[in-house]
Amino acid sequence: MSSPGDLERLLRPLAPEVLGALVRRRMGSFHACEDAVQEALIAALRTWPEQGVPAEPRAWLITVASRRLIDEMRGDVARRRRDELIAAQSATADELGDDAPGATPAHDDTVAVLLLCCHESLTVPSQIALTLRAVGGLTTDEIARAFLVPETTMAQRITRAKATIAASGATFELPDQVAGSDRLAAVLHVLYLIFNEGYIASAGGESGRELQRVELAEEAIRLTRMLARLLPADDEVRGLLALMLLTHARSAARTGSHGVLVPLADQDRSRWDRAAISEGVALISGALAAGRVGPYQLQAAIAAVHAEAPGTDATDWREIAMLYELLERIAPNPVFTLNRAVAVAMVDGPEPALALVDELAQDRRMAGSHRVAAVRGHLLEMAGDHAAAAGAYETAARLTTSLPERDYLQRRAAAVAGLS
Repeated sequence: MSSPGDLERLLRPLAPEVLGALVRRRMGSFHACEDAVQEALIAALRTWPEQGVPAEPRAWLITVASRRLIDEMRGDVARRRRDELIAAQSATADELGDDAPGATPAHDDTVAVLLLCCHESLTVPSQIALTLRAVGGLTTDEIARAFLVPETTMAQRITRAKATIAASGATFELPDQVAGSDRLAAVLHVLYLIFNEGYIASAGGESGRELQRVELAEEAIRLTRMLARLLPADDEVRGLLALMLLTHARSAARTGSHGVLVPLADQDRSRWDRAAISEGVALISGALAAGRVGPYQLQAAIAAVHAEAPGTDATDWREIAMLYELLERIAPNPVFTLNRAVAVAMVDGPEPALALVDELAQDRRMAGSHRVAAVRGHLLEMAGDHAAAAGAYETAARLTTSLPERDYLQRRAAAVAGLS
């Protein structure tokens, strides 16, 4: 008997394949097909532990989901004639074709499903929710808990997203050119946001005091790894996967006892995941050597410099500052400028870095963000202005929504205040 965890790992990559097979065979709307897939996944979780995993789990799921759609489309008449309809619509080799048991699918619909879930007609929160539901195979309750909203609220968000896709007239097909397209860029952005929410839980997770939501970060890595297999020549996909692996490799060292945040400079690097680092470095090295450089590749390159350094003092901060400067040129973003300020301080001292932060304080995109005040506090502490540093840390603590970050910033404020 397979454990629930083993079954979930088996079912999640199958979810978009089954959904794609149903939509491609035009067995109903995206909404109806997605609901049918979710019911098939639930049925598998209920029956496979007792009956065993079928020889062809993908075909089993397609069959069960197809029957669900047939029953819904035909209503009471279909239910009275269930045996006849199932016999007529069962997933036999002749009728399923590429989806037949034992066959190697000629169609891999995962990319098409991802593109549909990240359709430009949807808001970013809706894109994230629908991606986790339709491609990630998460239940509505799991997604709701991940983002700390009631299940009914998340169900309404997903329903509206599917209705919006239907109203937009979006078609289930791949564009002529996927790699480098705006549609793929939207998918990468959504996966990046899912990972970031897992790496730093914006509201502190379910308990309110969690720095990380590891399951979300790992789900983003799994989906990005799937995308990298489907688009092996896309360097930005490889760059994003490398960035996630290199960043997530530090997870075990980022919190101490009772979930206390441990900053990068104080982390025990022996706890970093060296296998993930090796894979990430290999990925980004190959991507950078292949040709055109994109923002995910540059961020991964920065993460690789950190990952390969034995400690903060041995880190090549000059290279990091140069990489951030290049990143700002191709993808202007105030967060990148803020991170460059930290690297500049390590190379040239806090004064030029503070000048960069002063400019960022006027950027409306950073209004309400705690990061500017937190970095200012760090730089002022480096400069020896402890009273001002304490005030900046206190401001950052008030602005952050993460309780572990708030606790850390308040500790820093108290520590430097004691030195003034």
